[in-house]
Parts: sequence; C-alpha cells; structure tokens
Amino acid sequence: MSLFRDDGIVLRTQKLGEADRIITLLTRSHGRVRAVARGVRRTKSKFGARLEPFSHVDVQFFARGSELIGRSLPLCTQTETIAPYGSGIVGDYDRYTAGTAMLETAERFTDHEGEPAVQQYLLLVGGLRTLAGGEHAPGLVLDAFLLRSLAVNGYAPSFDDCAKCGIHGPNRFFSVAAGGTVCGDCRVPGSVVPSPDAVRLLGALLTGDWPTADATEPRHVREGAGLVSAYLHWHLERGLRSLRYVRNGGPA
Repeated sequence: MSLFRDDGIVLRTQKLGEADRIITLLTRSHGRVRAVARGVRRTKSKFGARLEPFSHVDVQFFARGSELIGRSLPLCTQTETIAPYGSGIVGDYDRYTAGTAMLETAERFTDHEGEPAVQQYLLLVGGLRTLAGGEHAPGLVLDAFLLRSLAVNGYAPSFDDCAKCGIHGPNRFFSVAAGGTVCGDCRVPGSVVPSPDAVRLLGALLTGDWPTADATEPRHVREGAGLVSAYLHWHLERGLRSLRYVRNGGPA
C-alpha cells in the first residue's frame, strides 16, 4: 500500500455508482492519472467541488501495489485547491469552449497513463491561467496552446522557412502534410495559399508575441484557426469533439 501526492489539472469527471466519480487529471510528476473520488456527488461534499474540470489541485492518492502498476484505480483521499481556474472560465461561452478544447487536447497528447508529461502539464496550467484572466481573446489563447502542444510533442509547424528543404522564407504555400509553409519547388498536392497576415499570426502565437496576435484582424484570426485545426487533426488522426463548438475571431 502506498500514498503519493501530486498537483494536477482536472481534465474530466465520470459518474461511478450512486455517489462516486472517476477523476481524470494531468499531473506534474505522474502524467495522466485516473482515480476514484468517493462520495463527491453528495450535495454536502466540499471535496467534490474541488474536483471539477479546470481546477488546479494538490491531490493525495492512496494506491495498493496492483494499483501502482495500473491494474485498478487509486483513490483520491485528500485535495487542496491551488487555483480555481473554472471560476473565470465556465461563465463565459467562448472561454468555456476554448478551455474544454484545451482539456481534451491535453488528454489526447497524454494517452499513456502514469508517464510524466511535464511540458504538456505546464502548457495547460499556463493556458488555463491566461484564459481565466481574460487578457486575450479565447480563440487566440486556444490556438497558441494547440500550436505549442504540437511543438512539445514533436510536431512543430514551420511558419517561415520551407518545412521540406529549409529555404528561408517567407514562403507562399502551406501544407499540413509537409509540416507547414513550403516553397514553390516543394509544393505538394493539397497545399493552400494563406494570407501573410494569418501566417504571421500563427508564428506570433507559437512564439508568444501577443502584441502582434492581439492586433490581428478577425478575418485573419479565423483563417489562422482553420489552419491550426487542420494541422492538429492531421497529427491526432481524428478530430477533437470540443473544437466544433469554438468560435474564432468574433462574428463573421
């Protein structure tokens, strides 16, 4: 039998029996963890209120030997709130849908339970903090998170040099399959010709150039979001269910 602690972000919850829940978290040291929280669906459970999606929590887990090697689920025995990001997210449609897509992305990129994914964890914490703070448009925060998640998982797109031959940009064409912008000689079937402003936006989001990103016109934000979505779907091999509800760049 063993006790271990970690801090993490609650990704989702599932009902279990009449009063329990299975909690999925992305933790700092143990990667993605699923654990049982007993009695949290009871009306008077303060414990349950801390284990809602978007919450940043410090959790103590209890596991038997078999649970440590993944044969069954550990128990959440104690939790303390580090930051209730949900309070700044769930009351706003755009923030909520963007945040939900971020949680789903983080879960998809950490598909092996128990394997540390520190960079993905830190990206998620920072992304939710920024989203809850409301300093930038939710769609921009989401696209920045998606691009950086792709990068830390080995799929960094190129928005300047040719993704195939490396010739210095800016380059005119963009290919999801090739890995980003490509030159005329490396152009492949299915390449598109995005506006320079949309490509500049995506480069800014990847590098954290928020003044450039915030000043981008809504039509170019929408165009950039479409490229990010296509690129993400290509590498995940199937789409995010939550991404269809996200609005980017304001009304058309």
